[in-house]
Amino acid sequence: MERTRTRAGAAVFLMLILGHLGNALEVPLDLAQPPTITQQSPKDYIIDPRENIVIHCEAKGKPHPSFSWTRNGTHFDIDQDPKVTMRPRSGTLVVDISGEKAETYEGVYQCTARNKHGAAVSNNIVIRQSRSPLWSKERNEPIRVQEGEALVLHCRPPAGLPPPIIFWMDVNFQRLPQSSRVFQALNGDLYFSNVLKEDSRNDYICYACFPHTQTIQQKQPITLLVLNHGSVEERKPTFLIPSGSSSSKMVLRGQVLELECITEGLPTPEVSWSKLSGEFPDKRTSIVTFQKILRIVNVSDADAGEYRCTAHNRLASIHHTIRVTVKAAPYWITTPRNLVLAPREKGQLICRASGTPKPTINWAMNGIPIENSPEDSNRKVEGDTIIFEEVQTGSSAVYQCNASNEYGYLLSNAFVNVLSETPRVLTPANQVYQVIRNNHALLDCSSFGSPIPKITWFKDSQSSTLEGDPYLLHENGTLEIYVAQALNSGKYICVARNTLGIAENHVYLEVKEPTRILKQPKYKVAQRNMNVVFECKVKHDPTLIPIMIWLKDNGELPDDERFLVDSDSLTITDVTENDAGTYTCIMNTTLDHDSASAELTVVEQPDPPTDLELTDMKPRSVQLTWIPGDEHKSPIHKFVIQYTDSLHDHGHWHNLTHVPGGKTTAHLELSPYVHYSFRVLALNAVGLSDPSNPSHMYKTNPAAPDENPSGVKGFGTEHDNLMILWKPLSVLQANGPGLQYKVMWRQKDLDKNWTSVTVANVSKFMVSGTPTFTPYEVKVQAINNNGIGPDPAVVIGHSGEDLPVQAPDSVQVLVLNSTLAEVHWEPVPLKTVRGHLKGYKVYYWRERSLHKHNPHRVEQQLLSFSGNKSHGMLPGLQPYSLYLFNVRVYNGKGEGPASSNLQFETPEGVPGPPSFLRITNSNLNNLTLEWGPPNDCNGHLTGYILKYQQVNNSNELGPIEELVLPANKTSVTLPNLKYSTRYKFYFNAKTGQGAGPVITEEAVTIMDEVLMYQPSVDEVGGGNTRTQTSPPIAGSPPRHPFHKVHPAAPAFGNISSSVGEDGMLISWEYWGAEKHVYVEYIIKNDNTLGEEDWQKEYVNGSQAYVLKGLKEGLSYRVRVVAKGHDDQAVLHQSEELLVTVPAMPSRQADIATQGWFIGLMCAIALLILVLLIICFIKRNKGGKYPVKEKEDAHTDPEFQPMKEDDCTFGEYSDTEDHKPLKGSRTPSNGTVHRDSSDESLVDYGGGDGQFNEDGSFIGQYSGKSSIRETAEAHSPVNTTTMNSFV
Repeated sequence: MERTRTRAGAAVFLMLILGHLGNALEVPLDLAQPPTITQQSPKDYIIDPRENIVIHCEAKGKPHPSFSWTRNGTHFDIDQDPKVTMRPRSGTLVVDISGEKAETYEGVYQCTARNKHGAAVSNNIVIRQSRSPLWSKERNEPIRVQEGEALVLHCRPPAGLPPPIIFWMDVNFQRLPQSSRVFQALNGDLYFSNVLKEDSRNDYICYACFPHTQTIQQKQPITLLVLNHGSVEERKPTFLIPSGSSSSKMVLRGQVLELECITEGLPTPEVSWSKLSGEFPDKRTSIVTFQKILRIVNVSDADAGEYRCTAHNRLASIHHTIRVTVKAAPYWITTPRNLVLAPREKGQLICRASGTPKPTINWAMNGIPIENSPEDSNRKVEGDTIIFEEVQTGSSAVYQCNASNEYGYLLSNAFVNVLSETPRVLTPANQVYQVIRNNHALLDCSSFGSPIPKITWFKDSQSSTLEGDPYLLHENGTLEIYVAQALNSGKYICVARNTLGIAENHVYLEVKEPTRILKQPKYKVAQRNMNVVFECKVKHDPTLIPIMIWLKDNGELPDDERFLVDSDSLTITDVTENDAGTYTCIMNTTLDHDSASAELTVVEQPDPPTDLELTDMKPRSVQLTWIPGDEHKSPIHKFVIQYTDSLHDHGHWHNLTHVPGGKTTAHLELSPYVHYSFRVLALNAVGLSDPSNPSHMYKTNPAAPDENPSGVKGFGTEHDNLMILWKPLSVLQANGPGLQYKVMWRQKDLDKNWTSVTVANVSKFMVSGTPTFTPYEVKVQAINNNGIGPDPAVVIGHSGEDLPVQAPDSVQVLVLNSTLAEVHWEPVPLKTVRGHLKGYKVYYWRERSLHKHNPHRVEQQLLSFSGNKSHGMLPGLQPYSLYLFNVRVYNGKGEGPASSNLQFETPEGVPGPPSFLRITNSNLNNLTLEWGPPNDCNGHLTGYILKYQQVNNSNELGPIEELVLPANKTSVTLPNLKYSTRYKFYFNAKTGQGAGPVITEEAVTIMDEVLMYQPSVDEVGGGNTRTQTSPPIAGSPPRHPFHKVHPAAPAFGNISSSVGEDGMLISWEYWGAEKHVYVEYIIKNDNTLGEEDWQKEYVNGSQAYVLKGLKEGLSYRVRVVAKGHDDQAVLHQSEELLVTVPAMPSRQADIATQGWFIGLMCAIALLILVLLIICFIKRNKGGKYPVKEKEDAHTDPEFQPMKEDDCTFGEYSDTEDHKPLKGSRTPSNGTVHRDSSDESLVDYGGGDGQFNEDGSFIGQYSGKSSIRETAEAHSPVNTTTMNSFV
């Protein structure tokens, strides 16, 4: 990957500094000043004779200057020539050459710009007309030359202005081929070091191109005839240009030096260059035209010296030395610069130039040689310097410096302007400079004044001047900050002062963050038709506007919709081979840019090989060669050679072999009696190529088999037979038609002769009437029409097995511990096995527990021990039990008889987990636990261990308390527990061998009912503990009775719903400590849904939630629950809320607008009003009535039948139920207190009332309303609790 980053750095800084510091002194044009030449035509001005002549001369000054011209040293009166005009407010001449010859106006022109303060003059402008003369007509005779001789074809183009460009072509305008033998010299001639027969042709044509007039002139074709009059003799090299052994050449500084070395000889000489007095300048030197020309551009004095050209062939080597001298036209060392002086100031003009030979310096004032100008006592000329002392007002003038030698001249104007002027700042006010951090910052303060003002800089409100690091003040007032940082941003004040006054200007610097590519595009290798994504994530200053540009191979992206440019990526879909290349992302801002590149390589599976050829054909082998196809930029790993057999398996191709990717030849081993066709596939990293076209068919002759069947084996399927099996030969292995097998067998160590049978092409043969489990020698030989195969190998097999006839003897058992025993036996004699001994089997079973009350028998178990073993282990036994077992031997046929049954007893072990653990009573500060003994005691129980600890709201565990309980106890009450606290209990049993696995339980000391986990068992083994916990049971009656506990304060209240645009909004109030709050909902009246089908949404601390995705027109049951620290036990639950999602509005007519509906509603309202009056009258009747009537009249809402459709209580009103009934006594905290003596009746009636003397209740079940309000509104669990007592 390549990456470049460009900032306002060195290159930009150099341009800025040159622009700031290199300009001549600028005087504002509203002030008086002498003329300054601003534009002029070049010194050597070649004009096109077909166009008007324009000679430029522009100048500025105050007052604006007037212009005059000289031609060839004399005044050129423009008014006298109607063809010549001068542009308004300009000195530029326009010559209309229509009807005139341009050569009439050739000459040397000079422009003078003049006002009252002085005169400036231009260079001498030499006007010459460009010329492209025709070739003189000539008749070229054919040139005849002996083969091997040297030859020069002369071009001799007509002299043009400027000189023409020469090249040789044929009649079809095709360049003639050139080489080290045939080449073009600098003068345009075509040189042959030696001619060959193929050089004969009749269209050697020299062309001269005159670029100024855009014309090409053609020389008459030259015919060359190369003769061959016998053998050609070789010649030593000879120099044609330059001649002799040495020569010299002069070149001007800054021009191009071209040294030419042309030789002839046979064989063609080779040319090389060297410099005797030093090395070639690396970046300015090139050797071109087949080593014939040495070229050095921009010549400097260091390029002078001796250069050697060496030419050699196998006959000799020759040398030529060229002495190069470098002369120089004048060039500036110090150019005179405009000078602005206040009266009585002093100054100087300096004009320094160099050259070879040293140039002469001549001064002029206002175009007149200074020696002929009026004398001035305050001016003194000293060679290349004019010194001014105490200049006076009115002594302004323009001075010309002319530096000249024999190779040219330099002319420069510089004025001296005497002014008195207060300072002014020329830089625009409030200019904003922007620069990238860590780069140069240049703040301009261009000013003018006379005397020249002194510049000082200040920042923001600081009173101290900006001097020293990091600031640098230049002579022209520019303030430079070499490495700008963010703290350098702000306002800068530039102050210009001189003796006449003061001026200031404000500018602003903004230091921006650099643009950086944070994630560069990476090198990609992609298969054709895949998608490729180049990422280019960039960070830039947020105040700069970025522009992302992608390039492909440094050019624009293809105009293709497959190229998708995003803000930080480039995606190419369906990649093709043409998409391969280098992709560059460039992020541009107005101040800087950053770029990064990555390459895309598009790979494909190779093209199929071509041109398959069979060579070196032999009876059992052939050579296959091919030409690989295109790799598609992924090297070929290997070639796969496949074949098809047209004789036996036509159309099916099989892999034969493969060779490395660098090979294109394969030696193939063949089988007899096959009609082969071959094809080749190439494999690279992408995949296999398509198959090549098949080769020609190659047929091999049949032969006898080379091998016999493999996999020969003998075994019995019954006790009196021998089955012989083998793997048949394949078609390639058969070697010919008529394949058969000769099967041979004999009883080992008993029979000397082989019994044999020849069978068809099958894979097995059965031998009957054999003795039981007897070893046999077996072999199978292949036969075909051409002969028999090699001698087959002998394989040992056995006839069929029968069941063993003897049981193991000396069976014993050793009990190692309560779960492991070791059984020993005496192996049976091998002859009684009557087959392959597979091993021994131990059958064992638990007869009973050693506890008298547990006599059940467990199903029989089996352990097999392979091989001729004499003992084995019985693991996983039940402790404290009686076991029986026997041992049997078995072979491939089956098991032998069993040994006599033996028995053994296992000792005590640790007990299993208690059968249950439950909390049966919970009060404010105590809990009662009940449990059942383990189902597997595994010995005599010695007691129980109970451990418990507190669990706070953040799930942190407190210290563990431990109790040891006797074995005959099944319950315990824990006093002095902490109020309203969750406890976790760990409970296990123990025997004399230790403690068994632990079961756990959790409970809270104050709740309406105790919410319990199903018991979990901590299985202790191997030092690890695994706890299995079942989910809590909530909202259904518990499976064991327990006592009611004091009710807790409600955790939820004010649950409500409303329909919004986004869904159904459920809101509530929550005062509980638990943080795991959920909104649960389920479809009403769907009998297929159970408790586990409630949908849950986690609230995350809010007291409102929007249910989305509810189906329109359906009703839902909604509740809010708070769960325990493990998100399973429900600790608090709100009352259920029934919500209905509105259906879409119907287009049917509104029923409320129908007359019959309005009348019906009025009748119903009147009927309800009458019923309410009757109820009110009966309610206000006095009297006392029995308890039974009271109960019938005021049936507890807790015991009202539930509606089947929504599980709510019949005749339940949410509004009225929250209002206390008449005579009720509800404490301010919303709870109801009762005396313990009234417990049973209050429990039954649910109120806080007491009996009066006639047996009726006092208080109208006053406690019932508040209890129902608390229980129903905030704890549906309590409803099921109360129902369990009815």
